[in-house]
Amino acid sequence: MPSPLPPLAAEDHTCDVCPLVYSEISIDDGVRVIAGLPGAVREAVGAIPPGACRVRPSPGLWSVAEYVCHLRDVYVSFTIRLHRVRTEHQPAWEPMFNDLRARRFRYNDCDLEATLDELAAAAAGFRDEVARTGERDWDRVATRLPGEQRTARWLVRQAMHEGVHHLGDIHRIGNLALSCSSPKL
Repeated sequence: MPSPLPPLAAEDHTCDVCPLVYSEISIDDGVRVIAGLPGAVREAVGAIPPGACRVRPSPGLWSVAEYVCHLRDVYVSFTIRLHRVRTEHQPAWEPMFNDLRARRFRYNDCDLEATLDELAAAAAGFRDEVARTGERDWDRVATRLPGEQRTARWLVRQAMHEGVHHLGDIHRIGNLALSCSSPKL
């Protein structure tokens, strides 16, 4: 039996790792941070030796390459989700199935430079969709699991959080991968 989907972060989520407080993130702030994420991710990845980018420090942790692919897919999926919540009445969002994507689409075998370019294009596409969203649209809602409603505003905040949080993961996993792949003296 597949594991159940974890619930989405709440509309008023506070991350204890980043720490971001959704209620304090404006649409403009979210867009501004998202605009800088592809460059920050590229810089973080560039600081890690290429071989270490594909190391999974433990079976339950993704590699740096897998996190980059995930971020690209977040911005592609969230662009579609935002378009749907803007243009449909209470759409049901398809789950991303992150681990399935990582396995089936062989994230760890990606062309990392091409994926970084795709991340930049996906983040730009998401920002383009945000720009098409009118003031009256930010409180429109969508669902994913029964009883789980989220606003278009939440989607921007969650998109920003995904980028910031996973940039931190890339730094952390990159350091762990370096220590796993470094020869012991």
